[in-house]
Amino acid sequence: MIHPYLSRDDVIVVIPALNEALRIRDVVEGALAECPRVLVIDDGSDDGTADRIADLPVTVIRHAQRMGKGASLRDGFAHALRMGARAIVSMDGDGQHLPSDIPRLLAAANRHPGHIVIGARLRRRSQQPVYRRLANEFADWGIAWGTGYQIADTQSGQRLYPAAVAALTDVPGEDFVFEAQILISAAQQLGTRCVSVPIESRYKCVHSDEQFRPSHFKPLRDFSRITSHVVLGVLRKGGIPEMYRRIQANPALIDDPSGEFAPPPMGVVQTRSS
Repeated sequence: MIHPYLSRDDVIVVIPALNEALRIRDVVEGALAECPRVLVIDDGSDDGTADRIADLPVTVIRHAQRMGKGASLRDGFAHALRMGARAIVSMDGDGQHLPSDIPRLLAAANRHPGHIVIGARLRRRSQQPVYRRLANEFADWGIAWGTGYQIADTQSGQRLYPAAVAALTDVPGEDFVFEAQILISAAQQLGTRCVSVPIESRYKCVHSDEQFRPSHFKPLRDFSRITSHVVLGVLRKGGIPEMYRRIQANPALIDDPSGEFAPPPMGVVQTRSS
């Protein structure tokens, strides 16, 4: 199958937002600098999130009440596809993702046609709280049992989805479980794999004046939901020994043509473009 080259005009940026008045304007302005079409899903915010971007050339879908991140992404994907998107970039509205990384995701998508591209928080990982880093690594291991291959940073919300993946209509799971399940559903239904692009971890720390609102992600609650969801799916399907062999034979794929990310984590394959 031929996969035509993706340009910035083919992409729509989808930003789920819940009470993001602190950073949403900077995020949206940054996204507009990289892609002409930006779609914000205001998930029942009560802090004036939508008002902060009312004068910007973006499309805003507002939920009258909170429906969760999964519902926001589903609505955003459906609307973006109706707008003719050939690929969708998702990013959070809290400022922890850099819009300036979007061209790197797009470049990786063109080097790896048909892949989901994940902005993997592999750079400056010392800024990431230890409990979050350990929890993320545990989630990577768990989700591999659903996909059949390893992925670097399955929990990053900055991703590029091919239109075929965004069009999947039977992806179960709500809130943050949806972002885990769509990787699994894409692998099982479409044979889609992920490639990870190293990006910075951006968290509030003592060495920075940047302000971030408290995360909506609750590690104990949300990781237990994600892992239980994945484990139940694996047990239903069976074939655990064969799945283990598949996972071991398919290490995570990292696209880093600059060569800056070195050395890669154990079990991670690093690729470079010619």
